[in-house]
Amino acid sequence: MRFATWLISLLLVTTGTQQASAQRNVVHEERSQYRDVVVTEFNGQRCMLFNVVRGDMNQTCMDLSDPERLIFTYTKMSFAGLLFNPQPERILIAGLGGGTIPMTLRELYPDAEMDVVEIDPAVVTVAKDWFNYQEDDKHEVHVVDARVFIKRAGLRGVKYDFIMLDAFSGEYIPEHLLSREFLQEVKTLLTDDGILVANTFSSSRLYDHESVTYRDVFGPFYNFKLPDSGNRIILATPGDTLPHVGDLRAPARDLYDRLEPYGINILEFPPRLSDEPDWDTEARVLTDQYSPANLLN
Repeated sequence: MRFATWLISLLLVTTGTQQASAQRNVVHEERSQYRDVVVTEFNGQRCMLFNVVRGDMNQTCMDLSDPERLIFTYTKMSFAGLLFNPQPERILIAGLGGGTIPMTLRELYPDAEMDVVEIDPAVVTVAKDWFNYQEDDKHEVHVVDARVFIKRAGLRGVKYDFIMLDAFSGEYIPEHLLSREFLQEVKTLLTDDGILVANTFSSSRLYDHESVTYRDVFGPFYNFKLPDSGNRIILATPGDTLPHVGDLRAPARDLYDRLEPYGINILEFPPRLSDEPDWDTEARVLTDQYSPANLLN
């Protein structure tokens, strides 16, 4: 028995029941220099796992009977960015996972150009082989560190209407993707009406530092949380002011019918957005010289 297979069984026995262990099947393992990528099937869902040793069971999941339906709340929350720019023409996503978000955006915006950045080639392989992820002439995945890709894109003067930072394993974000210098590079890639969507922590000792860092670079931003998610979504624009929440209700109504088949009720999003700090505003900004993300989390 492979190690990952044995460990998943052990975790399920110690945290659940023998029946749960018997029902969850490891259907694939892909090794890489970064981690073992494991695919399991359980209760009609296929899931991708990164951190088997730590019991992280929530990287990417797909409903086998309805692959379009989004399962995780944070994934649905990410589409709040469309309230700010409902017709993105150029999209950048850092972090592939199973490819759920880029494939959904591809279906919604078939004419948009999309760059997806993923550092781990094993993740790309698994996404294509097991989660229906596909590239096409307007949708390309780049196997490279997101910091490197964004630096190079900035030097070329590339601009995006919709940027999503989703290099998040559930308990870890690479520290070089949290610093002020990195976010400044990201900001230069946004068009005037562009939107940055960052999937990150709803709580941790990192929360205060991360929040003041985003505020330092972007000024006011919208914090988006839902009670059934351990994630928060940061929504930031390149301008000095944010649109009023009331102004986001009309695009929510316009988008509702298109997003509802994916399980996204975007009508409930605008009232949940807040630009009021709920963090220690005196916390230290994260920089390339000071970014102890692993210790703070």
